[in-house]
Amino acid sequence: MTAQFPAVRPRRLRRSPAMRRMVAGTRLHPADLVLPMFVKEGVDEPQPIGSMPGVFQHTRDSLRKAAHEAAEAGVGGLILFGIPAVKDARGSAADDPEGIVQKAVADLVSDLGDQVVVMTDTCLDEFTDHGHCGVLTPDGEVDNDATLERYAAAAVAQARAGSQVIAPSGMMDGQVGAIRAALDGAGFAHIPIMAYSVKYASAFYGPFRDAAECAPKFGDRNAYQQDPAGPVGEALREVRLDLAEGADAVMVKPALAYLDILRQVRDAVDVPVAAYQVSGEYAMIEAAAANGWVDRDRAIMESLVAIRRAGADTILTYWATEVARRLR
Repeated sequence: MTAQFPAVRPRRLRRSPAMRRMVAGTRLHPADLVLPMFVKEGVDEPQPIGSMPGVFQHTRDSLRKAAHEAAEAGVGGLILFGIPAVKDARGSAADDPEGIVQKAVADLVSDLGDQVVVMTDTCLDEFTDHGHCGVLTPDGEVDNDATLERYAAAAVAQARAGSQVIAPSGMMDGQVGAIRAALDGAGFAHIPIMAYSVKYASAFYGPFRDAAECAPKFGDRNAYQQDPAGPVGEALREVRLDLAEGADAVMVKPALAYLDILRQVRDAVDVPVAAYQVSGEYAMIEAAAANGWVDRDRAIMESLVAIRRAGADTILTYWATEVARRLR
């Protein structure tokens, strides 16, 4: 009697690297990647960030060098976060024409032209002395509507400096509409908005707060960022509101812990969808690799493929330059 062997053998399409490449259903390209970068006022050399190995608070000069390297690797975009020398309660440096972000944007646009898309995070937490994402009421709560005015002013200042994409991240109600109206009124109707539409109050932001020096001095951000266990449908509601207010692209943040949300958003909209592989996700892989617990290169690529497979068109990742070089 003839032995019964399987006629269907999925392994046939996995037998070699060339075969696996040919049939791959998920592909990464350098242009899919956006590099988050930090620039700090008043420092003479790049400052390493202890909780994010390989990431720095840049000087304007070192930022330009790192941006050139990213562009040469084929990275699609850069997004800037600034740390001013002086912070105050209203985040005055956020819309100061001579502020560190505005100066750095002008540097990069002058240097790189259209080689890479220069984006700016539009929020106040990096600029306020209390570390919250907006201006405060007398009793210490974030004042949503007063904050919208500050976001609008910051977005216009960034656009005037040369920012090619405005990315509001503060999770204030109405922020996209306020920024869109301000940009249009100032002659920047052509500047797109990439909204942080789905941003969770996550434990994975810790190293970023070291990098941007923006940990809240009191309280937390749970009252304005989304609850990880929040209502079903809340993420899509936020996305739809931002699109109705004029967002050109939307973002999910963090990425890896919210791949299910990312897929829901991708299936629901017909605009570009970004996902932010945040500082804690980066730090966990780097720490595990440093201890010999995971294969660093494989873990990086697997995490990015997972985000792409879940539906992200664009991935913000601190590994953007390294991975872009590898992909090329």
